[in-house]
Amino acid sequence: MALTTGDIGNSASENTVVGVYDNFSEAESAVQALLAAGFSRADVQLNPERDDEGTTSAGTSSSTSDAPSGIRGFFYSLFGGDENAGHHDTYAESVRRGSYVLTATVHSQEDVDRATGIMNSFNAVDIDERVSHWKQQGWTSHDTSAPRYTKDEIAKERASYASLRSTGTGTGTATGTTTGETRIPVVEEQLQVGKREVQRGGVRVFQRVRQIPVSESVQLRDEEIKVERHAVDKPATQADLAAMKDGAIELRETDEEAVVAKTARVVEEVVIGKEVTQRTEDINDTVRRTDVEVEQLGVTSSGTSRLAGDDEFRRHWQTTYGSSGGRYEDYDDAYRYGTTMAGSDRYKNYQWSEVEPQLRSDWESSHPGSTWDKVKDAVRYGAERVTGNRRH
Repeated sequence: MALTTGDIGNSASENTVVGVYDNFSEAESAVQALLAAGFSRADVQLNPERDDEGTTSAGTSSSTSDAPSGIRGFFYSLFGGDENAGHHDTYAESVRRGSYVLTATVHSQEDVDRATGIMNSFNAVDIDERVSHWKQQGWTSHDTSAPRYTKDEIAKERASYASLRSTGTGTGTATGTTTGETRIPVVEEQLQVGKREVQRGGVRVFQRVRQIPVSESVQLRDEEIKVERHAVDKPATQADLAAMKDGAIELRETDEEAVVAKTARVVEEVVIGKEVTQRTEDINDTVRRTDVEVEQLGVTSSGTSRLAGDDEFRRHWQTTYGSSGGRYEDYDDAYRYGTTMAGSDRYKNYQWSEVEPQLRSDWESSHPGSTWDKVKDAVRYGAERVTGNRRH
């Protein structure tokens, strides 16, 4: 299964699936598909949100402060601070060059897979391949003061992407040597089907740590020593007299205070893997083959070359076509075609009813001004004339 989304960013409890699109309608279709699949509208963002924003000449935001705004601010909010500046630049530059960035915040691995599959189906671009192309042209980082591409600039760059994926075909030549004879090669193409691996994109997982406020309640005990004096008028007892000496009594107050400790526990795992499936693809194509047809020639008494049996063909023409007018020369090609057909291995041991449809097709394609019904008797006679006199 090929993944063609852009990248995936994640945090401890959330993931952000990111896809980059060259076509606004495809990006908008991906948005609608995510919403139809149950993703919250608040979790799905498209930047730019309108078709015309990616093809204007207006400059992008120039703010690079700690609280950036505009397009760059959008990606700061997505990836965090300056430690992820490379990702800010990549996606901000995509928007500057006329692309559309779609993000979907998800909360489980199942949602990651669903969002990735949906974005795949709407032709998300391979962002790593795109960045590599920019760097070959000298790009190093996103310039916030640079203007967005115009429609003409976007079209020119998209054409350069397409040229990188195009493949050429080689050409070859054949040479022959003549040593008292002429060799005519019979060339036949053969279909060879192989396979190759191609990059269709992929995913990138980002991990970032965020602070989450928590609160707990605990009961604490506080002690407080109270000293009270009471006026008393009574005779002193023997114990009171015994206690009448120097001394000290000490009491201490004890309070409880909260002690905070943190323990780390693994509460979720994000598993990334590849699922490989096999599929069979039928390849339908055409191959070419050279057919060499040999025409038997005779020599007249005057020494001129002519078709063997030419006199018989003229007599056949006189009997079959003479009454309809016209000239023998109008049928000469048909007689020759019949002898050529019968003398080739292609129609060896033929039955007329079996080969006539093919002969009709060949004749009408090579003689558009002559109808088959007009000449088929001449073709058949020429073929039977050669068949009945075939040399062994």
